[in-house]
Amino acid sequence: MSPIIIVSTENLPYTEWLKLRRRGIGGSDASVVCGINKWKSPIELWLDKTGQIPHQEAGESAYWGTQLEPFVRAEFTKRTGIEVIPHNKLLQSVEHPFMLANLDGTCIHPDLGECVFEAKTSSAYRISEWEETIPDEYMLQIQHYMSVTGFPGVYVAVLIGGNTFKWYFIERDEELISMLIELESEFWEHVQNGIPPEIDGSEASAKFINEKFPNSLPHSKIALPAKAMEYIQDHIIFSEKVKEFTAQKQLAENRLKQMLGDNEIGETQTHIVLWKSNNKCRRFVIRVLPVSAACRRTGQPD
Repeated sequence: MSPIIIVSTENLPYTEWLKLRRRGIGGSDASVVCGINKWKSPIELWLDKTGQIPHQEAGESAYWGTQLEPFVRAEFTKRTGIEVIPHNKLLQSVEHPFMLANLDGTCIHPDLGECVFEAKTSSAYRISEWEETIPDEYMLQIQHYMSVTGFPGVYVAVLIGGNTFKWYFIERDEELISMLIELESEFWEHVQNGIPPEIDGSEASAKFINEKFPNSLPHSKIALPAKAMEYIQDHIIFSEKVKEFTAQKQLAENRLKQMLGDNEIGETQTHIVLWKSNNKCRRFVIRVLPVSAACRRTGQPD
């Protein structure tokens, strides 16, 4: 079923765009709703959708992502021969009206027909996340788009670190889409009934709480509810576990560094260990080999 076109976004005033995006859940919101977004928590998204906090301007990386989108689109066409048609429309799912989509473009797959095109830019520090497929938050985003549009697949093209270009074709995943619809439906009920979702254990939630309550009132006191004892015990238990695991992690790192000595790179059949000099210090990293490379080293088929 074709989605509803809410409005053309070409030459749409930015303030109007902000109002419209609060009418539902967009593709970039999907990872927040699912609780895997590193930069935004579900409760922050709830406050945004209910108009309780001002819109936060996108950072430098988002700005340059927008500026470089035409280049990524053109390079994709150059490398694949597949033409991309820019898509300047805000779409709404017919079956699930709370689901919105603002596509970068559409293109034609030789076997499956019309599909979504999504352009990305990424830091070089995240290159390992693009080794075999796309990062999880983008997987949720494009499956959200396929739910809204009904399309069978998405071409994702990415420029990594300004000098590495990759592209992938991701097919529709009905199981993942069903999960998204369920979670997004539950979240939208929170928006409609004005009841916030629970705080989770993400860094984004921690940042939100710290920013919401930056200072204590001098000599103020409250009686905590009975539920507080459960959280107190959890905090004590897990604090001890963090100390234990941190010490074990440091022991493993120290012994690997001792094995490396003056060497920069160490290799096993499945991992690469780096201890590389950078600005008068050495940065320690462990990377998992891609499945195909690991299989070649162990002599097993891919």
